[in-house]
Formats: sequence, structure tokens, C-alpha cells
Amino acid sequence: MNDLTAVKAEARKAAFARRKAAHEAAPPGEAGHLAEVLAGYRGVPLSAYMAIRTEIDPLPVMAEAAAHGPVGVPVIQGKGLPLKFSRWEPGCALREGPFGAMIPETDDFFEPEILIVPLVAFDRQGGRLGYGGGFYDRTLELLRSKRATLAIGFAYAAQEVEELPLEPTDQPLDMVVTEREVISFRE
Repeated sequence: MNDLTAVKAEARKAAFARRKAAHEAAPPGEAGHLAEVLAGYRGVPLSAYMAIRTEIDPLPVMAEAAAHGPVGVPVIQGKGLPLKFSRWEPGCALREGPFGAMIPETDDFFEPEILIVPLVAFDRQGGRLGYGGGFYDRTLELLRSKRATLAIGFAYAAQEVEELPLEPTDQPLDMVVTEREVISFRE
């Protein structure tokens, strides 16, 4: 294990504890700001995620967005590979995917232009600390090589840190939306 790997592991451990506390204290309506942001992108193909453990839950916003255009959820294809996104609709049949996240029973893949990204920690420079598999970094790099792709981190405000241990392969976020505010990193 190299030094950066160890530093990231410690940062994740501390961030998971902060996220757990924020999740337990979260009031209803935590996705309100995310709904406001996405209202400006009605009909644009997007992907979010089915929350696991203590992740902030985008499900209400996903249901709203699905009334206007395609919404998908990430499907892990294998270690070292980018994610694929399968079309999701409210009430669709689901099955358990890798790491316990629910995914549509039937795969119907498409490429989103907006990704609502889960995270463990974020900073005010657009940095994101994920779970360590690099799935979103590979995926964003691939999608951004084809077209403009908006990456929106969705997190509790308590997940913010001053600075993250980042690598050159870490893809930046365009904005972070919390239960309290919208933080944009675009010029």
C-alpha cells in the first residue's frame, strides 16, 4: 500500500463516520436543492443511483426527472471497467447488483449526459472521494471524451472537507448539491 492509498483510506474512514452522523440526523426533503438544479435540465438523459447504507437519497428527484426524460442507474460491469447505465423508472422491477445497490431487472443501457454521483467526501475545488474502485472516474473520463457531461455530486453538507488526497486520474465534479446548498465549480 503506497502513501496516497493509506491517506485515502484514512480520509474515507473519517468521511464515512461524518456521513453516518449526517444521515441519522437528516430532516425530510434533503433532495430539494437537487430538484431545483435538475429543473433546469428537464428531458436531458441523466443517471442517479439507488442509495445504499448512509448515502443521501436521490430517489424522489429521480422519480420527478423520469416524467420528463430517461433516467438510469449505474451498473458495474467488472473491476477496472467503466460503468454502464440502465434505464430506470419508478416501480420498475429491480434486482440486487454488486455491492448491494439495486439495479433494473432488465438491462436497457444508454449514455447519460448528467450524472448524479454518490461520494464519501468532497471539497470546494470540485474534488470527490469515492469508494476507491475508480468506477466514476473511468466513466466520466470516457463520457467526457465523447460529449459535455455534467457531474453533480450529491452529499450531506457534513461530507465536505478542506482538502482531499487526489490523483491525476480523479475526475472533477462540476457541482455539489447538499441538503443545504448548491456549490458550483464551473467558471
